[in-house]
Amino acid sequence: MIHTIIFDLGGVILTLDPQQAASRFEEIGLKNAGQYLDSYTQQGIFGDLEGGVIDAETFRVELSKLIGREVSYEECCYAWQGYAKDLPQRNLDILKRLRAEGYRLVLLSNTNPYMMEWVLSARFDGNGHGVDYYFDAIYLSYEMHVMKPDKRFFMRVLEAEQQKPQDCLFVDDGPRNVASAGELGIRTFCPENGADWTKEIYEYLT
Repeated sequence: MIHTIIFDLGGVILTLDPQQAASRFEEIGLKNAGQYLDSYTQQGIFGDLEGGVIDAETFRVELSKLIGREVSYEECCYAWQGYAKDLPQRNLDILKRLRAEGYRLVLLSNTNPYMMEWVLSARFDGNGHGVDYYFDAIYLSYEMHVMKPDKRFFMRVLEAEQQKPQDCLFVDDGPRNVASAGELGIRTFCPENGADWTKEIYEYLT
């Protein structure tokens, strides 16, 4: 019996646009930005930021060195937030519906402070709410100091939520992330980035 639904952010709640992100990083001066970026698990200083190894300010300083000029906090936000292509209203509507139906909703994301500057703000949904308005709990890689597909991320969430794996459904567009969660006994659903999963999800909740 599913009690808790664990959602990924980028690719599920938000539609990801890696090309737009790369273009924005190049716009602020990072040459060949695509080689630094990954939609699922970042590398280098990008991975260090999302894994909580370095903080937002250290990332800004290191990115400035890569680019060869001082980069502002606002420019970092602009570039990182390029990952967000759109936020379908249908996704927000189903989150509200699922909570009303009694499911506990949890957000689990590989992300960083620059992306969350927008996601946690009142600008997020266009109606004065941050993403926390839609979820009962939020677990972020840079705060937990671990990234998917590392099983420790899922295990910490299960422990914090006091849930058995078989009582949880994990929704993520990353096959490696879904496979890792599945090996722990968590039920999984892997829609493609940007797909309308709002009806199909009920097939996994029965």
